[in-house]
Amino acid sequence: MSGLPDRVDVVVVGAGMSGLVAARDLTRAGLDVCVVEAADRPGGRAYGVTSSLGSRLDLGGQWVGAGHERLLALTDELGGTVYPMETPRVPRIVDCGRRVRPYSPAVLTGVASIAALELMSRTRVPHKWSGLTLDRLISRVPGARTRRLLSLVAGVSSTAELDKVTLGAFATTVGVMGGTVGMLSSRGGAQESLIVEGAGHLVDRMADDLGARVVLGVRATAVRRGDEGVDVSTSAGRIAADHVVIAVPPPVAKRIAHHPRLPDGRTNAERSMRMGSVYKAVAVYPTPFWRKDGPAETLAMGDIGIGVFDSSAPGGAGHLTVLVGGSDARTFDDLGPQERRARILDVLGDLFGDDARTPADWHDKVWHLDAFVEGGYVAMPLPGTVGADLPAYSTASGRVHWAGTETSDDHPGYLEGAICAGRRAAAEITDLRP
Repeated sequence: MSGLPDRVDVVVVGAGMSGLVAARDLTRAGLDVCVVEAADRPGGRAYGVTSSLGSRLDLGGQWVGAGHERLLALTDELGGTVYPMETPRVPRIVDCGRRVRPYSPAVLTGVASIAALELMSRTRVPHKWSGLTLDRLISRVPGARTRRLLSLVAGVSSTAELDKVTLGAFATTVGVMGGTVGMLSSRGGAQESLIVEGAGHLVDRMADDLGARVVLGVRATAVRRGDEGVDVSTSAGRIAADHVVIAVPPPVAKRIAHHPRLPDGRTNAERSMRMGSVYKAVAVYPTPFWRKDGPAETLAMGDIGIGVFDSSAPGGAGHLTVLVGGSDARTFDDLGPQERRARILDVLGDLFGDDARTPADWHDKVWHLDAFVEGGYVAMPLPGTVGADLPAYSTASGRVHWAGTETSDDHPGYLEGAICAGRRAAAEITDLRP
């Protein structure tokens, strides 16, 4: 296939994990597929790069969590190697350079608040609180340190801006994403393991295998569907197909016009969800030198709240992964690359010593400023909206099918959910074939 074809069996919009999995399954079933991706690279929220030391690192999704069987199987199939992350039983908590005791009143109050959220995620949020935004709710918690800790945990774990998500929506999201223990835990939770070659290796391999079927730098603009097929308009021309799979996040998918109009459930999901705000950086060192003093995993409160994780592969370079989520991530909107680097390395230097101030290599990304993704890790409902909870609306609209991690009924918001949704969308099409 050279460039954009005139006709295929299936057009897949979006070359992220979910879209590539769908395209792969469809191709294996013997269908002619074209994947159009607006960005100049495949992967979407999975984005792997190689450091100057030759190590692989992920600027996007990276963790293999407990129960992520599809991701484990795909990693094995594509030649990846999974290893457990170096992690303590409980992360270190630091406030403005001073360590906070695990059993301090601030931490105990924070744990009690998280336990209450866990209960709500399994039952129902009291009506009088369900419409409160998280920033208003946290403002009622006693203790400035506790409030800062809760804001940091909420931001790093979900990337939600606290004034843009309600307690009801947040609790529902926590519930479908496996509860607070699953979301926050490394051991036995969502941050349990990593891939030596990086999660980006998986999307790169799938894109390479699909070859010319993946067309980069092409934006889907409209879909016209009929009884006999679909017509997909793009920035490079039109493609006729029997089916289309739209595998981009709902807030991004709303840029695509549909004729006739989509069902209210899908339209509402696209208009009523917002991607989280997140900044990610990886500092690379010749060795993980900090391990001589204990595990690196830290929640650091300060002007900017950050989460630090040791993502170093066995026997390789030292990697410190830094996450800044939610409202704190907006701090980086107006900063240049060198200013961002200086701010983060200053914190790492305070945490791990002067050696941390001079990494051998450095990579970072402000995800909510990426025009093709609009943020991460996951889309969440805006305050005052209904019917936009996870999993997002995914019932096929005639010959239009929906993928993307937000539409998964298993582990939405994770790479595992992206794989699940991609396979479901592909199966919807192959099941209709004679």
